[in-house]
Amino acid sequence: MRILEFTVPPSYESVKLRGFLRGYCALSARLLTALKQVPGGIQVNGLHARVLQILHTGDCVRLCLPKDGKIPDPVPAPLAVVYEDADLLVINKQAGLPMYARPGHDASLCGAIGSYCRTTGERFAFRPVYRIDKDTTGLVVLAKNAYAAACLAGNIQKTYYAVCEGCMRGAGSITASIRVKPGHTVQREACDAGAGEQAVTHWRALADDGWFTLLACRLETGRTHQIRVHFSSLGHPLAGDDFYGGRTEWIGRQALHCGRMKLTHPVTGRELEIIGSFPDDFKELLKKMGVKNIQTLAAND
Repeated sequence: MRILEFTVPPSYESVKLRGFLRGYCALSARLLTALKQVPGGIQVNGLHARVLQILHTGDCVRLCLPKDGKIPDPVPAPLAVVYEDADLLVINKQAGLPMYARPGHDASLCGAIGSYCRTTGERFAFRPVYRIDKDTTGLVVLAKNAYAAACLAGNIQKTYYAVCEGCMRGAGSITASIRVKPGHTVQREACDAGAGEQAVTHWRALADDGWFTLLACRLETGRTHQIRVHFSSLGHPLAGDDFYGGRTEWIGRQALHCGRMKLTHPVTGRELEIIGSFPDDFKELLKKMGVKNIQTLAAND
């Protein structure tokens, strides 16, 4: 059981426990309800407490988070762990591994986490804070408990590295909306504002060889296939992304890697910066472009 402790600051003097939990602790209504049903789930100064109790400066509020009832069914798959503590698990996902199992493809990140739980003896549900496509590689943050998941939602700054076809220089932003392409269920397309979901991609060119360009991308929104659709709409599809018009001569899947992230730890408040190494096929593509020391380039971006 994960136990969290918070000290009431002067700004919350004489505030009800409910207000402190919802405000200072950023507890969701759903988790608050769950904690109320756990014996001793919410305590003040070591004693069981009701949410209408009045708090005072210096009081110690303790939350005993309920255990996850079920962990994912195990399906062994390679798992590259780059960071782990009591609340977070960060994976550098390989290409070809979907987030969830689907017909004809039993291996998934979810199943790999199930195997990992059985190896380590921990029990936690599969809680990805965000998703990346099956053939996109890179960092995926998993929350080990409901509190961490709620605090992290929308609070992670990710940098994606992409190689697009053609030469792009400088930096810019793409603001085209995105919708499901008519007649399709998965494929997306860029569209006019109001015809789809708003989407904003900021990009900066890091290197090019006249034929391909290495880009660093940051997203304001997280639409399905956003980076792939946006650059395809400009006539610069990602290398290897034949789903959106890219050629596969140099790499057999979209050249897209979530390689860097910054976040504030949901419990400790510590600022974390995590860098995920590039996969071999991506590095081979960059080698052909004449790009050297990609990890150093990414770290300094």
